[in-house]
Amino acid sequence: MSYDKNLYEQADHIIHQRRLRAENELSARAAEAERLIPEIAEIRSQLARTSIELSKLIIRKDKNLKKNFDKIKEQNLQGQQMIKKLLKSGGFPEDFLEQSYYCKICSDKGYINGERCQCFNKLLNQLAVDALNSGANMPECDFEHFSLDYYNGKTDNGIDCRRKMEENLNFCKDYAGSFSTNSPSLLMIGKTGLGKTHLSLSIAKQAAKQGYTAAYGSLLNYLREIEKEHFGRYDASGSDTMQTLIGADLLVLDDLGSEFRTPFYESALYNIINSRINNGLPTIISTNLSATELQNSYNDRIISRIFGVFKTLVFVGNDIRAIKRLNGE
Repeated sequence: MSYDKNLYEQADHIIHQRRLRAENELSARAAEAERLIPEIAEIRSQLARTSIELSKLIIRKDKNLKKNFDKIKEQNLQGQQMIKKLLKSGGFPEDFLEQSYYCKICSDKGYINGERCQCFNKLLNQLAVDALNSGANMPECDFEHFSLDYYNGKTDNGIDCRRKMEENLNFCKDYAGSFSTNSPSLLMIGKTGLGKTHLSLSIAKQAAKQGYTAAYGSLLNYLREIEKEHFGRYDASGSDTMQTLIGADLLVLDDLGSEFRTPFYESALYNIINSRINNGLPTIISTNLSATELQNSYNDRIISRIFGVFKTLVFVGNDIRAIKRLNGE
């Protein structure tokens, strides 16, 4: 997958800063331990001298290299064990002076044997998703500000609106709380102003807090960006919206049905949905269209993927935005 050159530079800078931070934190811990337990400073100094001595033996190709190497190794192990005992007796954890990097695989270098580490790739994806989200112009939403007080009465077929929406709210809270890339995809169906965007973004917000990449935005805006990049209508500087959407841990596509019906858009939509299903990644789609209207609007390939894989949540009630306007809220 290709990324904007600036994203590579940002990722490289962040990983470099991670390494510096980890090394500076170790230096600070060492200074604290040595100040409170001076014996540790003496042992660490001795360990540093033995390392230099070993390097000299290797350079000189000492004939007794193995014997001397084993001796120095034993001395170092004894010194490290003594440091751990001193740390423990001084009230510190035994691993207080061990180097701890953000990424245990590459030690915050970003590369292994000339190949990008998975931490670098994950960071690139996160930066690409963040760039998409920054232009999404979506409202700030969380579960705490989702009020059931606006859901009253019953639907024409006798469904209690408040009870149904309480079920949806609780499901979404549980979904967000246990979110993983193995979570099921969701289809949120209901008329406008019933809280579909609010709950889907609340899930995305919590998933992001848990360290997952969560892309969210209007389907129409995403399709417009994909179209521009595909036909080269502007300098996208290597941007690849399609691949960013396909690769995000969670993708929220808001307002399915608001886009124009064109062969390109339909193909792009199918590609996004199908690729994410094949990759085992969850997608949340919200729409103001009914199930029947969806079936009449989209081809069988898209409909079969959505209704065959996605769990459907039906939203009921009256337009909350209209209610708030009437109440002057």
